[in-house]
Amino acid sequence: MWTCVKGAMLVALFSAAHVFAQSGAYPSKPIRWVIPFAAGGGTDMIARPIAQKLAERLGQPITYDNRGGGSGLIAGEIVARATPDGYTLLVPSAAVMAVNVSLFPKMPFDPAKDFTPVTKLVTVPNMLTAHPSLPARTISEFVGHARANPGKVNYGSSGNGAAGHLAMETFRLLAGLTVTHVPYKGAGPASVALLGGEVAVVFANPSVFMPHIKAGRLRGIGIGSLKRIAALPDLPTFHESGYPGFETASWYGIVAPAGTPPAIISLLHRETVKVLNLPEIVAQFTSEGAQPVGNTPQAFKQEILDDIRKWAQVIKTAGIKL
Repeated sequence: MWTCVKGAMLVALFSAAHVFAQSGAYPSKPIRWVIPFAAGGGTDMIARPIAQKLAERLGQPITYDNRGGGSGLIAGEIVARATPDGYTLLVPSAAVMAVNVSLFPKMPFDPAKDFTPVTKLVTVPNMLTAHPSLPARTISEFVGHARANPGKVNYGSSGNGAAGHLAMETFRLLAGLTVTHVPYKGAGPASVALLGGEVAVVFANPSVFMPHIKAGRLRGIGIGSLKRIAALPDLPTFHESGYPGFETASWYGIVAPAGTPPAIISLLHRETVKVLNLPEIVAQFTSEGAQPVGNTPQAFKQEILDDIRKWAQVIKTAGIKL
């Protein structure tokens, strides 16, 4: 009996030592961040400054692997099947982790089971932006104009199922509007279409429109956060404009393959949160309308599960299909 117990204790001690050895040596080589979108997009704008500071703290470079296409499924599958040793991580958006599962009948990975969350990096509220030709200047005026012209107001997005598409569909259902969706292949083409007057409005990340709003080429209508953002303090929220509780935002985070040692997850979480709290990082993100988060792995996992349920309901109610 004692021999069995002693043997079990030795196995446990060996396993613990093995994990400790892994985490103690980690990282001993470059860390690969797989990005689900093409270079130069919103994910890059958020991830690159964090990666630079985090690499300095970890003592190893963080390399970028932009794997755009497939609505994030390509990048997600790469990381889901990677060795869970902390050297291959995914920098996903809400669409990759919480939306796609309700849009694609066959997913190459399970976002709730195939990844171990590290932390949510930032939340970025979606902003409704209009071409100057649109007569509406406020949220209430936009609602009135859309109701008076059912089906005639075109809105652009970065694609079917993208954050901007879901944001407008959520608001459309809430406000009882009939508007026409025009999907584009990314936020860049959608903003070009808006600048050219091809569409009347676009819901997207504030950083996409900030230079054009400041130059007077576009007009902000409303922001999808519960509080006004520092970057655009005069822009009202939907929450304060007659739609209490309405909130729509994109987010970006870091996840690792399921089975990654807890000690490595803990190290990555701790050092990433320190980076997110650096004054220069906070100032940069705040100026772009983003809000640093840095929550715990457990809290991030729960938010992912909550988002999966929330967007499943929106997609079902709105009848959104690819």
